[in-house]
Parts: sequence; structure tokens; C-alpha cells
Amino acid sequence: MPDAIAIQPFFHPPTGTWSYIASRGSDAVVIDPVLDYDAGDGRTGTTAADVLLAHLDSQGLRLHYVLETHAHADHLSAAAYLTSRTGAQVAIGAGIRAVQAHFANGFGLRVDDPAFVDAFDRLLKDGDVLDAGELRIEVIATPGHTPDGLSYRMGNNVFVGDTLFAPDVGTARCDFPGGSVEQLHNAIQRLHALPDDTVLWLCHDYPPAGRAPRAWIPVAESRRDNTMAAARIAADAFHAARRARDATLSPPALLRPALQVNLRGGRLPAQDRR
Repeated sequence: MPDAIAIQPFFHPPTGTWSYIASRGSDAVVIDPVLDYDAGDGRTGTTAADVLLAHLDSQGLRLHYVLETHAHADHLSAAAYLTSRTGAQVAIGAGIRAVQAHFANGFGLRVDDPAFVDAFDRLLKDGDVLDAGELRIEVIATPGHTPDGLSYRMGNNVFVGDTLFAPDVGTARCDFPGGSVEQLHNAIQRLHALPDDTVLWLCHDYPPAGRAPRAWIPVAESRRDNTMAAARIAADAFHAARRARDATLSPPALLRPALQVNLRGGRLPAQDRR
């Protein structure tokens, strides 16, 4: 009988981000790794990423891929740091080209600049399958929060990025460039149609006082209890509630530094390297 899929979550309190190492046998992938960032002085750090490397080393795991669920606007990606030390490849949704195109001028780049074109090793679309040794990874397109949104299915586990949060928090926002309330609702319906015991692994949690951060929820609980997207909530009600909520939200605190790095596959702009 093949080994079961092992999943190790790692929480990054400053950004409320969950990163994961999923493995089977000696083969592994990392999902949504975080590069530490001090907004006060603009310096980056690798403490969180080094914890992932230490786990890979202690368990004798070979890293095949760093999988990004989307271009994050609330934390910096450690993808480039991890690949520089492991030789792994970085994969993201093909919709990243639309996100890069929107922000290129603001960062003084052309869409065809090598910093964008060569940022990722694999651009993935719905239905693609990645083989990482003993791991088989199915790609599910889940746009809405961003055009490049993907979820990754491995057996009974799905890594959903920002599409869904814990039931008492709700769902991702849709007011970023290329975001779509309608697409997000469709993506959530697709995830909620999975078997009840499918485990949804979250990219973020922002727990209310008194609750510990949650890394995962079963589909049945999300479908029943999500405060914004439970099955009982009609599509038009979701659309209205999401748009009303988004109208009250400020831009993420790390929006500019995060996108400068993340649209380059986790690489720092040359003038900002330290």
C-alpha cells in the first residue's frame, strides 16, 4: 500500500499566513511559503522559510515544487529562496500574466521584461496534473480573488489559497484588479461540491479573540457554516454581501512590497536586495 499523504502546516503570525509541506514517501512540495519582511526598515528575512528547509532536511524529503495559490498581496513569497537552496521549480496559475500586465507600469517594467517572463517555471491551468515523485497534484482553477487563483488537490486534501477562510471569517475579497465576485462564487461552489470529508487547507486565518488559528476545515463544515458562502446563501445575496464588505476594506499593508516580489516569483527587485 502506498504511503499516505503527510501534511505539515506552518503558521506565520505577522501575516496570518499558513504555509504547508505536503509529502508522500520522500517526495514533497511546499505551498505558499513566506519571506519575513520588516516594513519599518524594508528588510527581508528567512526565518520562516528556514523552518521549512529544516523540516525537509529532518524528514529526508526531496522538494519538487513550490506551489503558489496566487500572487499574494499580503505577504512576500519565499519561493525563490527555497528554490535557490533545493533546485525545486515554482508553479503558479497562468492568470499571473494578467496580474503582471496590470502592475507592470507601476513597477517600471514591461510585460515582456525577463523579471516577469522568467519568474515562474510552470504556469498552470485548470485540469493540469503535476507529478512530484509519489505525489500526484490536480490543478483546480479558483479565480475570483485574483485572476491567477488555483487550488491544488492531493488525494482527499485541497489547498484553496484565499478562496475560502474559516467559516467564521468568510471568503476572500474581490476588489483587486481582475477580481470577480461572480468567479469567486463559482469557485466556492466548485469546492463545496467536493465530498463532505474532503479537507480544505487554508492560506490564511484571522481568528477572532479566543480562537486559535485554524489550518483546515472539512468541506461539509464550510458548506454548512461559512458566514458568507454557506449553501443556504443564494448567489445574489453573496454578491451583494461581498461587494458591500469589499467597499469597506483598506488595501493590504504590504501590497506594494509583496507584489514587487511576488510577481517576480519571490525575487527581490535588484535595487532593494540586502
